This record gives sequence, C-alpha cells and structure tokens, in this order.
Amino acid sequence: MFELGQGGEVPAADLIKDVSEATFMQDVVEASQEVPVIVDFWAPWCGPCKTLGPALEAAVTKAKGAVKMAKVNVDENQMIAGQMRVQSIPTVFAFYKGQPIDGFQGALPPSEIDEFVNRVVAQGGGEADGGLADALEAAEEMLEQGAVTDAAQTFAAIIGEDPNNAVAFAGLARCHIALDNADEAEAVLNGVPAEISDAAELEAVRAQIELARQAANAGPVAELRAAVDADGDNHQARLDLAQALHAAGDAEAAVDELLELFRRDREWNEGAAKAQLFTIFDALKPEDPVVLNGRRRLSSMIFA
Repeated sequence: MFELGQGGEVPAADLIKDVSEATFMQDVVEASQEVPVIVDFWAPWCGPCKTLGPALEAAVTKAKGAVKMAKVNVDENQMIAGQMRVQSIPTVFAFYKGQPIDGFQGALPPSEIDEFVNRVVAQGGGEADGGLADALEAAEEMLEQGAVTDAAQTFAAIIGEDPNNAVAFAGLARCHIALDNADEAEAVLNGVPAEISDAAELEAVRAQIELARQAANAGPVAELRAAVDADGDNHQARLDLAQALHAAGDAEAAVDELLELFRRDREWNEGAAKAQLFTIFDALKPEDPVVLNGRRRLSSMIFA
C-alpha cells in the first residue's frame, strides 16, 4: 500500500494557511504551481463550515504534503469570493498550475472529503492510498480515448481492491453510458455500498443517466427551434428543444433555453425548467463555465 504524499512530515503551518486578498496570489496561484492547493471559502457564522473546515484540514494533513489548503474568510475577502463567483458557503475549489481543477459546494461526509482530496492529489501527480490513483487516471484516459471495454475492466478491478471507491463506481457506470446502456449504468449505481451512495461523483452519474435517456428520445433540433420561434410561449417545445440541444452536445445553448423558460414561467410543469437546469449542472463538473455562468444567471433571476 502506498501512502499519500512523499513520506515526510510537513509542518501544519506550511500545509494550511489563512489567506487574504493580499496573499492569495502567493499562497494559492503561485503555490499551486508545485502542488495542488485546496481553497475553502468559509465564514464564522456558517454552521456547515465549522464541520467541513476541520475535516478538510484533517484530510490535507493526512496527505503529508501532496496537497495544501488555503482558508478564505468571505466576510473579510469579498473581492476574491466575487471573482470566484462564490454564491454560497462552504464552497471549495482545488487549484493546480494556477487554474481551478475541481470543487464542490456544501458540507460533505468524511468519506467524500477523503475521496475529493485523493482525487486532487492524483491530478497533481501524487499517489492516492493503495496506489490506485494511477489506475483511475489510466481508466479515465481509456474512456476518453474510446477504449470503453478496457476502461470498464480497469474500473471494475479498482472496485475489487477498494469496494468503497465512489470514483471507480462512477467511472464504471459512465462506461455503460458510453455504450448507450443506461440500464446497466443504473444497475452499477444500485450496487454501490450504502455508505458512499451519496457521493458527489455518483450523483453526477445519476444526472448523466437521466440526460442519456432524454437524449434517446430527443426530437430534431431544427423542428423544435421552428416551433419555439413561432410561439415563444410554447413551453413544452422550449423544454424539448433544450433536451435536444443537450443531446446534440450543446449544453450551453440548452441552459440558455431553460433559463428563458424559467424567466417566462418558473412554475410551469412543477418547475420543470429549474429541475432540468439542476440535472445538467449536476452532470457537469462544478468548475465548468456552463455551470458557473448558469448558476449565476439562475440566482439573479430567483433573487431579483
């Protein structure tokens, strides 16, 4: 079994720092050129922050220098929070080579925090517990390159070594989605151990399964566009158009149509526009520009 990090003890003061607007560039952007830096946006009055913060610190300390942590008090550093489009707290971003590479919002159970830190370490070139990070990375590359069967076998082997590896379960399910078999993907998720069933990676795959099923029944974009252009209040046609656009690979245009539907009638069909938006957001990575921009625009409509 491999240990996280490089084996030496690293002083806590070097691993975890309170960061201000004056030190953000040095302690986050520049520091992330060497190792990933996890940034915790919090506030003293935030209840969930009081649980998440110490759990994150423990996971970072356990990584023994393979990742660092920066704590940003949003009350005292509103400019940074605004630049990062932090809309609720706690919000966590991971930086590497000066760029955000991962993140999440809200408090997470300890198992998911450990998985998040391990994933960030792996993206920074470190080793996760058991040396499985390299295997996960290899499986992801296989899936991206279209070697779906090989990827599925690798994800399955990782699960054999670590039955609570939510990332591997999610990867195996995504392999079935890539093979146009949503039922098999759902079966994989149904076999996940209860203690990790709420992992963020698995929630993302559940959303991807729903979108895959929608894609199988999506109508032609051109006809649906014509129907919407002919009658802007044809809400069903606009929802169908959004689903068809997403099925065609244009998530940004799909979000635009759903936001327009929400603007016109947010309560239509029991809030279908908002529900579909959240399905798309959940299926994408938290730092995806489509998610960040879409959430910002939706929030501005809700709180206008």
